[in-house]
Amino acid sequence: MKIGVIGAGSYGTALAVQAARAGHDVMLWARRAELADDLLARRCNRIYLPDCELPSALQPTAELADLVDCPVLLGAIPSHGFRAVISQFLGLLPSDAQPVIVSATKGIETETLARMSEVVFEEAVAAQRDVRFAVLGGPSFAAELAAGMPTAAVIAATDAKLAAFLRDTLSGSNLRLYSSTDVTGVELGGTSKNVIAIAAGVVAGLGLGSNTSAVLLTRGLHEITRLVRACGGRPRTMAGLAGMGDLVLTCTGGLSRNRQLGEKLAAGQTLESISGSTTMVAEGVRNSIAVARLAERHGVEMPITEQMVEVLHRGKPANRVIDDLMNRELKSEAEL
Repeated sequence: MKIGVIGAGSYGTALAVQAARAGHDVMLWARRAELADDLLARRCNRIYLPDCELPSALQPTAELADLVDCPVLLGAIPSHGFRAVISQFLGLLPSDAQPVIVSATKGIETETLARMSEVVFEEAVAAQRDVRFAVLGGPSFAAELAAGMPTAAVIAATDAKLAAFLRDTLSGSNLRLYSSTDVTGVELGGTSKNVIAIAAGVVAGLGLGSNTSAVLLTRGLHEITRLVRACGGRPRTMAGLAGMGDLVLTCTGGLSRNRQLGEKLAAGQTLESISGSTTMVAEGVRNSIAVARLAERHGVEMPITEQMVEVLHRGKPANRVIDDLMNRELKSEAEL
């Protein structure tokens, strides 16, 4: 099968490499023509994934039109740029095309609070195109996936047959996919865990120990589950790879950009200085506002997320977060 990958950052490149290794012909779209040219010339992504050689079945391009004949497309674009790129792509599609767009973007729009499934639906209606949607989630660092390390993830679509088809098509010797129909749960789990991971970095940066880290992960999962349930997702999804699995990886793994950001905040660095020193996007920064607003819309209490909004966007010192969380009103653990 010919598979298109939209977005040539670290994760998009890793997904493209994985799809090529699984036996597919892959078109990898880069937003910048100079990046596409460099990928083609050097057969590696020097900026985002320098240690991984691009397979011969992977073709870089800077032209979205080169992807219009791909029946399956993986979107690995930061959430704030997702709508514009998808809109542009749909405008290039023939009127009779029926592609499947699989979102690997872990975020929601800050302004509209739309999940990527909702963005695709809205843009497909506007473009009068027939598009099917799925979402990929779970614990999968780009560098480890590209290196061929055993990885498992979840692919969800409201159509169970489509989810199973994508599971079977995209799985490989080192990537085991499980299918699900809980699109909402997988999307919100992948979005919300980034915010908790920043808090995990703060905890580590303050040297607060394993007790505190365990509490943070457990209560973080609890508040994510509350949001998922309120938005129509299934709490059980949060006990699996798209919930607990992704949360544990992002909160504890050394490659986690969100955790790294939290550690730097705990050391006294400003968000501006951290953001200016890297080309990598820590989605939890934008996600924190969007998740907090979504929680408020649904009347869901998310104290860890709320504290991260205070630290990231309102200048609250990171070392004050723990005291404020620990001195909240006592309650039953079972409360959702």
